[in-house]
This record gives sequence, C-alpha cells and structure tokens, in this order.
Amino acid sequence: MRVLITGASGFIGTSVQRHLEGECEFTRYIRGTSPEIDHDVVLHLAGKAHDTDEASDPGSYYRSNTDLTKSLFDAFLASQARVFIFMSSVKAVAEHAREPLTEDALPNPATHYGKSKLQAEEHLILKMGTSGKKIFILRPCLVYGPGQKGNLSLLSTVIRRGLPWPFGAFDNMRSFCAVENLSTTIKALIFRDDIAEGVYHIADDDPISTRELVSVIGTALGKPARFLVIPEQVIRVGAALGDMLHLPFNTSRLSRLTESYVVSNQKIRKAIGTPFPVTTREGLIQAFQHAHIHSDS
Repeated sequence: MRVLITGASGFIGTSVQRHLEGECEFTRYIRGTSPEIDHDVVLHLAGKAHDTDEASDPGSYYRSNTDLTKSLFDAFLASQARVFIFMSSVKAVAEHAREPLTEDALPNPATHYGKSKLQAEEHLILKMGTSGKKIFILRPCLVYGPGQKGNLSLLSTVIRRGLPWPFGAFDNMRSFCAVENLSTTIKALIFRDDIAEGVYHIADDDPISTRELVSVIGTALGKPARFLVIPEQVIRVGAALGDMLHLPFNTSRLSRLTESYVVSNQKIRKAIGTPFPVTTREGLIQAFQHAHIHSDS
C-alpha cells in the first residue's frame, strides 16, 4: 500500500511508520512543494501543535493546520488516491470535557489551534459522501508513547527527580491515547473497506485521574510517587500570577495538568470491532520505562 505521509519525522509519524513497517510503502511529503499524489492513501499528520505559552502568531496555526490541509485535500480529490486520513484533535470541539466527549458534540473551540483544526475539518466534511473516496477525520486526545514530549515528559522529569507532585488536592479524570492504539486505528482505516468514512474520536478505553497517572509513572520509573496537598485556590492564584508575569506555570498549563477531559471512543471501537491493544496503564508503563532506559543509556 503506497502512502503519502506528512509529519513523517514527528512523534506520531515515526510511530505509525514503525507500526506499519513492511505493510506500507511511505513517501514523505516535503512542505512547500506542490502536492503530487500518486499513492493509494494520504496520511496527513503534519500541523502546528498547541503552544501552551500561547506566544505563537495566530496566523501560523491557520497556515499550518488549515491551508496546508486544504491544499493536500484538493490534490487528493484530483488524484486516484482512495483514502484521506486527517489528524485533527479533540480541541477542535472543546477545551474542557467533564462528561465523555462524543462526535455529536457541537464544536466550540477556544484556541486558534482548535479553530484552525476545525476549519480544516469543515473543508473535508463538505465532500464526505459525495467524492467516491474515503475521508477520515481523527480527533485524538493527548497521545503518548515512546519518544513523547510535552507535559507528560515534564511530569516524568518531576517524578524522576523525586520531587512531590504539588497538585494532590485536584480531583479529575482524563483520557489519553496510546500511540499504539492510534496506529492500530490508522492501519484499520487504510486496509479495511468496511469502516465508514467520517469523524472519529480516538482515546484509550480507560480514563484515569492525574493522581493515578503520577503513581503509574512512578511505578514505571521505580520512583515512589509523592504528593503535596496544597489548596486548589492557592495553586490557582499562583497560576494567575504566572499569566501576568508570563511565567512557564500559568492557567493554561495548570488546566492541562489538572482539569478533567474525558473522551468517548465508542464510535471508533464499534467501527473497528476489536479491542485496542493496550490499556492506559500498560501504555504509560511501557512509554516511561522506555524513556527511563534511554535516559540512562
């Protein structure tokens, strides 16, 4: 199966290629070149990720996440390729989700990242059911696995150093997405004809609390988790101060670490019809043991 892939060198791109090694022939799309598609599948993973410091030029999100997607998709429609897979995000729907977020939710993104992803989605959705091709929009929640970066990597650094987790007073539940589960989904969309095109949320089966997340990472690293129970209001005041002083710890980062964000995966699980290969706990232990081994080598 010939696959044109964007974002091939990123965390998700390298993981997907490793997962499908020997089953797909990947061609890397070079950004800035004219899209020439002589492939069976277009796997569009490239894009500008959310900036937790919110210091990026807003226009850069729309150039990377909206305009590039439109250009590739229009070239796909004019080609003989049969499948287009676009990596969007649950943030195209909502910034917070205390109840399981489903595909039926009315999109109301709060950031330029989410808005730019939604605009790209809307361009694709217009052609669903009329193009004679398969169009898939995937909305994963936070993706983790070997080679991950971002907040989970930062969290592991805190635990590895034996520092206590300062947000023990927060009670929340969050969904995560193992990159292996995401790769399994992409493989099914590429090779199976019985899965209907559409929008799919991608998440592990089992959301967990941040306290449990810290404990699981501690287990993987061989570092007993420690917690500080500082009143929530004190923490929130500190985050607000970070906003004013442009510090790394601010309300946006606090939200990502402590707020609830639960995502339903029932639609994709029903479409695929088989269990995901790993649970959140299994996936986290594998990811952080891998990171621990490589940091010590």
